[in-house]
Amino acid sequence: LIFVVPAIAYLYIFGSGLMAGSLIRNFLEGGKFPRHWITVLEIIPAFSLYRGLYELSQYAIRASETGNPGIQWSDLNDHTNGMRDVMIIIIVEWLVLLPVAYYFDYAASVGNSSGLLSIIKRLLRKNPTWRRIAVNEVADNDVHVEMEKLDIIKERETVDQVLQQRNSGYAVVCDDLKKVYHGKDGNPDKYAVRGLSLALPYGECLGILGPNGAGKSSFISMMIGFSKPTSGNAFVQDFSIHTDMENIYNSMGVCPQNDMLWEMLTGREHLQFYGRLKSLSGSALDLAVEESLRSVNLLLGGAADKQVRKYSGGMKRRLSIAISLIGDAKVVYMDEPSTGLDPASRKSLWTAVKQAKQDRAIILTTHSMEEAEVLCDRLCIMVDGRLQCIGRPKELIARYGGYYVLTMTTSSEFEREVEDLALKLLPNARKVYHLSGTQKYELSKQQVRIADVFMAVENLKRRVEVQAWGLADTTMEDVFVKVATGAQSSDELS
Repeated sequence: LIFVVPAIAYLYIFGSGLMAGSLIRNFLEGGKFPRHWITVLEIIPAFSLYRGLYELSQYAIRASETGNPGIQWSDLNDHTNGMRDVMIIIIVEWLVLLPVAYYFDYAASVGNSSGLLSIIKRLLRKNPTWRRIAVNEVADNDVHVEMEKLDIIKERETVDQVLQQRNSGYAVVCDDLKKVYHGKDGNPDKYAVRGLSLALPYGECLGILGPNGAGKSSFISMMIGFSKPTSGNAFVQDFSIHTDMENIYNSMGVCPQNDMLWEMLTGREHLQFYGRLKSLSGSALDLAVEESLRSVNLLLGGAADKQVRKYSGGMKRRLSIAISLIGDAKVVYMDEPSTGLDPASRKSLWTAVKQAKQDRAIILTTHSMEEAEVLCDRLCIMVDGRLQCIGRPKELIARYGGYYVLTMTTSSEFEREVEDLALKLLPNARKVYHLSGTQKYELSKQQVRIADVFMAVENLKRRVEVQAWGLADTTMEDVFVKVATGAQSSDELS
């Protein structure tokens, strides 16, 4: 399918031009083809263009033979040459088809299915508040129809209220942020972030959870200036990411997903360098470097003065986190910060992050549910570029929980007995996991008693060999799986 669209366009232009060249000439010079049907054919752009060129050439030939001037404006009144009809058709088609072509080019580039009138309104629409700006604004093209969650609606309402205030007290405000990677060579567009709106106050750590490809890294790339949003806007300490990134950089810290370090510099030299970029100097710089090294356990064994090429992966990760926090950065982005850390270093890191967030706003992406619950005041789950839910961890567990998770491992020959047990306990028990003899079932708390579950399992163990089993309350991991799979199933259906 590579280059299909340009190829079809070239074929159409070449083919229609060839047909116009042969047919129009024969029809005009033959004199037998009805004139009104020639006018109808001229509605096709290639035919009207060739008719005009044909008439111009005829006047030019006669002018060269007789010495008279070529075609004049007064000759448009001569109905035998058809030039007036050609001019009218070309002007009308230009006025009609140019906006239509613009619409299809504009809409196809982002997959937009809305009407031409709505696009014109969006292009001419005034900014609703002093802070909103339109940058290649496009509408979300999804045929995905879904009742939006109340928490997402409430978050958007908060954003709208904050945008009306000049001094909002919020560190980060995202207003309908979208990112589309346009397809090339016939490939479809990739929608990475779809209309994300959220407001983050100081002193809060917001965790963003989501499967691979959910749009988490694309979101952070826009916020730190690595890529431009397709539409929407975001404000960091009241500065727009479109126009004020220079001001944002002065108070921003970033811990990227992949460590970006110089192998020949020491850990201390890294922190001194980034500290100077944050306008630290003298004793203030030395104090900030020492505190940063201590917070991530890089003072032990002289690690701070070793070249980074001698660091382990975990040590490099801790240094990246220290760099993101140095200089009293008010907004910090951490992309999977604990990747590659051992349990002890992870706990130390968590302590440093919890201390750091007291007067900062932190946006953190992670695949660790434990880390998300420990560090984050609020969590949101992204799937396919959309926010599916947002709230405090306990709120999300209460909202999407309400059930026990029965896990049981047996040999494959007894899997049917486990399924029968779950359905006997609760006819509408839902299987959420099944792999190599291990099965997980959701059992509603309102319909099942714990004592009944224990009794049923003990009876089963008398008949079959149960290698392991457990009954657990809903965890954040269960909520994540439920929300992510539900959203993906909904997308597939749409």
